[in-house]
Amino acid sequence: MPDPLTIGFLPLVDAALPILAHEHGFAEDEGLSLALVRDMSWATVQDRLLYGHSDAAHLVAPLALATTLGRGRPAQPLSVPFVLGLNGNAITMRPDLAERICPPGRLGDARQVGTTLAATAKTSAAQGKRLRFGVVHRYSSHNYMLRYWLAASGIRPDHDVEIVTIAPPFCADALEAGEVDGICVGEPWNSVAVERGAGRIVLATAQIWRRGVEKVLAFRETVLEERREQAEALIRALVRAARHFVEPENWEANSRILARPEYLDSSRMLIERAISDRLLLAKDGPLVHYPDFMFQYREAANFPWVSQAEWLYTQMVRWEEPGYNPADAAKAARVFRPDVYRSALRGLDEPLPGASSKVEGSLSHTTVVGTEQGAMTMESNSFFDGRTFDPADLKGYLAHLP
Repeated sequence: MPDPLTIGFLPLVDAALPILAHEHGFAEDEGLSLALVRDMSWATVQDRLLYGHSDAAHLVAPLALATTLGRGRPAQPLSVPFVLGLNGNAITMRPDLAERICPPGRLGDARQVGTTLAATAKTSAAQGKRLRFGVVHRYSSHNYMLRYWLAASGIRPDHDVEIVTIAPPFCADALEAGEVDGICVGEPWNSVAVERGAGRIVLATAQIWRRGVEKVLAFRETVLEERREQAEALIRALVRAARHFVEPENWEANSRILARPEYLDSSRMLIERAISDRLLLAKDGPLVHYPDFMFQYREAANFPWVSQAEWLYTQMVRWEEPGYNPADAAKAARVFRPDVYRSALRGLDEPLPGASSKVEGSLSHTTVVGTEQGAMTMESNSFFDGRTFDPADLKGYLAHLP
């Protein structure tokens, strides 16, 4: 058996696929040995990957682009041949704030909650006490999804509200301590805040972008090329893990594995709720079922769509200097590697899309799409504000954003 592949991860439910590929023997069936290393912050996962202490990483998708473009540190190209999941995050606010902006007992409507929050945020800012929200990293989908929602609701991020960075395992602590008024984080950390009575879940990020890209499997570009056969074997093992993960009969066993001290070190009950798309929105309240809260398989969920990388790049441009640069846009697009995904699965019983890019947010109903192999049906991938993202016109898209 070749040398182990070392994979860094954070204690989040969406780290499930590499963990389960290891625990259920799917990696071993592909001739792989996996060594899984848990960290506590995305910065540490990134450092471990860049300095060669890990071969691959469970990573927030925008950080792979930022690392490649040299945002915040010297550029080092990363490659993403596999998406570990879509969405799976929520926005949780302190209970008194949630009470003012969102009806109890259910998830809020993104438009209505945003409109109400806008009035509250502007009143607070005028009184010299801006609302403060915590996200898990500057270059995270959490940051960009939160900002997208706020801006479309008439709230100016960094002006009407503050946005700060908190590592996922400390988000519930920050909310409980009163350091932030809301958090955007993955499970189980929203549920931890709810169980403590420190927060109430107001929105799922899937309500902002129904099929928003979330965590990815990232390699240094050179490592991917040097260990290409192993990388493709890992993709096959991860696909098997994804199929296993979404089957209801496996939820209890998988939640027990993920809850173990070496992985999430968390409550099996909270993990199983997330896996089964059931959320406790408020302490002592009823469980609420929100279909596709987490999305780990089906509809090419694991396929690294180039258009997803390009949407993330537009958000990076939107919220910080420097502005749009065609060369940077091209580099960002190349981070996602559908060619490697296709190579790993071609000829197997796994559907492959016919295209590598698509108009994001364009589907409002079930649609049969063209494929390279197999059959595929896509469901709604809409943004809450009705906008669409055409990867053929990045500058035009940016020009029309609020």
